Parts: sequence; structure tokens; C-alpha cells
Amino acid sequence: MNGERCGFGATMTDPRWLVDEMLGRLARYLRILGYDTEYAQGVDDEAIARRASEEGRRLVTRDRRLASRSPGALLVTSPYLLDQLRSVRAAWPSLRLAPAFVRCTLCNGELVSVRDDRGEGGSPSSHVYRCPQCGHRYWEGTHTRDIRALLRTLEATAPP
Repeated sequence: MNGERCGFGATMTDPRWLVDEMLGRLARYLRILGYDTEYAQGVDDEAIARRASEEGRRLVTRDRRLASRSPGALLVTSPYLLDQLRSVRAAWPSLRLAPAFVRCTLCNGELVSVRDDRGEGGSPSSHVYRCPQCGHRYWEGTHTRDIRALLRTLEATAPP
């Protein structure tokens, strides 16, 4: 999260995702990549399929039965994040693998830049992003470095 938004904002052609509760970490990473990603928790299969259809979202699930009942759903079989991201990339080859850090990983809200001279919230720097929906704060640190490293690994191992 450097001072700028990295230029990876959503476009009109970007998919909007609905990820079921078996794929919470994948949902967070799709948000890190800048994608509008809703996370369905505690909702039955019928409601998830209906929501995906009504909201024009691509459903991503590990549930074979749900995937078979939902046209256009992406079935992800691996329990491992890198493999899950590879599956999404295989189904959507234009998936960006550079972190955008423009969406809240907790609630999917769009982050805004705020000045935090006091280093409030434990931030080591004065530049902070905040989610206006849930109030969560984000800043550049070791966690964002680790995220970038994981995504570089994915990019390096992606098929040409």
C-alpha cells in the first residue's frame, strides 16, 4: 500500500465474485487483487446460487453439488490457496496477480486513504487506508510484503 492506488482499480469487464464459506482465504485474496468479492457465510446453497444469479456474480465453490446446480460456477477442488488462485486464473486468464489493496479484506468495502500522524492502530507509518464500511485500517508492513511474495510465486509458476 504505497501512497497511490497502484492503478489496478476495477474495470467494467472485471468479474464480480461470490465465494462460498469453504473459501474464505481465497475471498480475501481476490479482494487484495482488487476484485469485488462477496463472501457467503451461513447461507444455504439455494440462497447462494440465487444471489450469484441476481447480482451477476461468478460463484466460486468447493461444493460439487452447489457447482453442478449453478450455471457458470467455478468448482475449486484444492484446499490450498495457491492452487485455488491457479484454478481461478485458469478459468479467468486475465485475472490480475498484482495486489491492488483497494478493497477491505474483511467486508469488501472500498478503501480510502487517510492521514494518521499519530500512528494510531499500531501502524508504523503515517500513511493509512481505512474502510468506511467497517472502519478497519490498513498500512504497508510485513504482512503486505508477504502477500506480494506469495503472489509473485503464483505469477512465476503460472503457465504461459
